[in-house]
Amino acid sequence: MEKVSGSTPSAKQAFKLNHASGYFQSLGVDVMAFDDIYPEGHQSGVSIIMHGNRVATNGDIRLEQTPGQWQPVPQQGKRELDEAANTITTSLSFPDSSRHLKGFNPMIYPDFEFNYKVIVKGEGTSVTVTVDLDRPIPDKFVGKICFNLELFPGALFGKPWIMDNRSGIFPEQPNGPVLSLPSNYSHTGNFSEPDANADLKLLSGDNKGYNPIIADDLIAEPYAVGRRFTVRPDDPYNRFTIESKGTELKLYDGRMNHNNGWFVISSEVPAGATHNAIQWVITPNVVEHWISPAIVQTSQVGYHPSQSKTAIIELDKRDSKREKPVLFKITETGEKQVLSTEGQEWGQFLRYHYLKFDFTDIREEGLYKVRYGSSESAIFRIASDVYDRGVWQPVLEYFLPVQMCHMRVSEKYRVWHGHCHHDDARMAPVNLNHFDGYVQGPSTLTNYKPGDIVPRLNTGGWHDAGDFDLRVESQSGEFYTLALAYEAFDVYYDATTIDQDQRIVEIHQPDGKNDILQQIEHGVLSVVGAYNALGRLYRGIIESDLRQYVHLGDSASMAPDRWVFTEDNPPRELLTAAHLAAAARALKDFNPTLSNQTLQAACEIFKVTDGTGLARTAKIHAAAELFLTTGEQEYKDFLLSEADFIVESIDKVGWFIARAENAMNDAGFTTKIRDALPALKEQFARQSAETPYGIPYRPHIWGAGWGIQRLGYEYYFLHRAYPDIFDSELIFNALNFVLGCHPGSNNMSFASGVGANSATVGYGLNRADWSYIPGGVISGTALIRPNFPELLVFPYLWQQVEYVMGGGSTHFMFIALAAQQLTNGKK
Repeated sequence: MEKVSGSTPSAKQAFKLNHASGYFQSLGVDVMAFDDIYPEGHQSGVSIIMHGNRVATNGDIRLEQTPGQWQPVPQQGKRELDEAANTITTSLSFPDSSRHLKGFNPMIYPDFEFNYKVIVKGEGTSVTVTVDLDRPIPDKFVGKICFNLELFPGALFGKPWIMDNRSGIFPEQPNGPVLSLPSNYSHTGNFSEPDANADLKLLSGDNKGYNPIIADDLIAEPYAVGRRFTVRPDDPYNRFTIESKGTELKLYDGRMNHNNGWFVISSEVPAGATHNAIQWVITPNVVEHWISPAIVQTSQVGYHPSQSKTAIIELDKRDSKREKPVLFKITETGEKQVLSTEGQEWGQFLRYHYLKFDFTDIREEGLYKVRYGSSESAIFRIASDVYDRGVWQPVLEYFLPVQMCHMRVSEKYRVWHGHCHHDDARMAPVNLNHFDGYVQGPSTLTNYKPGDIVPRLNTGGWHDAGDFDLRVESQSGEFYTLALAYEAFDVYYDATTIDQDQRIVEIHQPDGKNDILQQIEHGVLSVVGAYNALGRLYRGIIESDLRQYVHLGDSASMAPDRWVFTEDNPPRELLTAAHLAAAARALKDFNPTLSNQTLQAACEIFKVTDGTGLARTAKIHAAAELFLTTGEQEYKDFLLSEADFIVESIDKVGWFIARAENAMNDAGFTTKIRDALPALKEQFARQSAETPYGIPYRPHIWGAGWGIQRLGYEYYFLHRAYPDIFDSELIFNALNFVLGCHPGSNNMSFASGVGANSATVGYGLNRADWSYIPGGVISGTALIRPNFPELLVFPYLWQQVEYVMGGGSTHFMFIALAAQQLTNGKK
């Protein structure tokens, strides 16, 4: 055996169930079982983490060999840990009737109901996986129902595998030939109430041609078939072997029928089998003396001389050795040590131990890096102009222009996308559950009938991430943040030509107009244009066809008319009214006519929309923005009448009430608000102290970057209104989190193209090219439950690398502008 793995397996390398963590551990290798429940996002079932990398996941029964995000997943039941037996036993069942033909990501389940158990047991240096079914599978599903384990492709391209006496290399792209199988669609079950069903014909594309929800009929032929399979035989840190005691193992390429698929090792459930239907022995190679290397986390952009500066050092919790962190300045002749002190012990967070290295006192401008032992940060700047170029600006220069709908977007030689969706949009059918979660009720709520062309919808708006829809909250949320940024920071930036008449955008071609106002205008054109046409707000505009919904590439090639949905949703409508009121202020001098229409819409929505129950907070928000825009007594009186509720809800409303309270000039109201703020300050302090980053970080499954940016954005208004109570530190901590100070081994900036090392593979319209959109901000480090922070370089993991509208990039832009303002002493 190679030197690095030790001469013989030791007792330390046995897999033991740790009840506290809830999974099997053997030094630097962990085997998890059904802690995560997100199979469509490649997070569930049996998962393997080897020496700091998640190498395999979704070990579970599935109804096809290479499923995608719309293929049936089981419903998870009881999960039992038995330390004495060293087992995790999980009960599961098919179907999950709550997902059959309804809800977001609806699935089509075949007509077979069964229960099963997956028993995972630590046995020395291996982990055994056994599956027991409560009944044999019907003959029509033999060869379809199988136990799969998915292998992360991003780490395997060009790497070797061995199956019995055969070997191969994991390819960069899926390669034929193609295998034809009977589809489960022909056996669709009946597990839902008829009035809750989505349209089966809509979901299936009438079963004509490729459809991602029915994509189990044509898959790649297996690369190999055998009994013993070894992944990465060349690499002791990522090598593991699977041996099947029953049915054969088959190696598939899941990208053949789903672009976002993974490699899959699969065993079919045999006919007639129940007990021990699947028996696998998984043996990961454990490198005995391995500990995770230290990760030095700093802002990938750098720091203003006057701001606090702290490097976060992430250590293996088993690492008792301590080095002195060292700060080096990079000079013309090389590196020069400028500071070395003991790291401050912070303690354990998730699975790691943390030190903090404060170098706030270093104010001399220049290039720097932090070294801890053999680990280093990226090189960063300390400079008074650190936020003045290439930080928030790419959001305006690139990301927002590229996302613009109903336009042709060019950048010199490059066409990001052609003039798209110029025929938008038709009224959606009634009684429809759309595959992206839109629901059209029994009425269109307008004078338009289903299928009618709705005018004035083919202008304005931004595509949302990679799926090209326009949700009202993402549209209004985007222009609201831009409007507040324009107001707070007096932003003037002109790098783009935006011609609404010709439907042309030219990046890096100034047109003499303020880009931020042109972007606010573009978003408002969509929302207000639709409001005037429909007589109400739209819920959203989205593709009617699932094949178009998953479209990758140029949006101008999307053929069918999109559908427009409406809804009766007072909280969302009143929130949009608040956004419109702020946008009207920003557009007052830039486009007075549109500004007046925008304010009129906000006033009308406020007047006619019920603000009780769940809508109460949104009504207050709308009143605050309308008062700031109009100064009218009606809105001030409304806010005064809600003073007690505002105080009770100060953690939710304080950030937007802060601006209105100052403008209202009412001593009694001010006293009530100020009396409530110390408790809010304490809440922020308590939550921020939970992490070494000085920021609350409580991810569920998705990366928490967007929420942290939103927190920094909202907190800014509390700081500006009440600097005697709220200092500015949380704003900088939120910005530094996005720019590289976040958990896990990948310390890149979430903002694409911003900083020395950033997310240059993102889930956007060009994700199939493993590319990025500058200024797009990804969702960021996600949590593999219970305690493994992960940020993979892979374009199809939406929960880690997706771009989004209605926050995300614009919230990042806002807090970067805030940092620029605060460090430069601007008021």
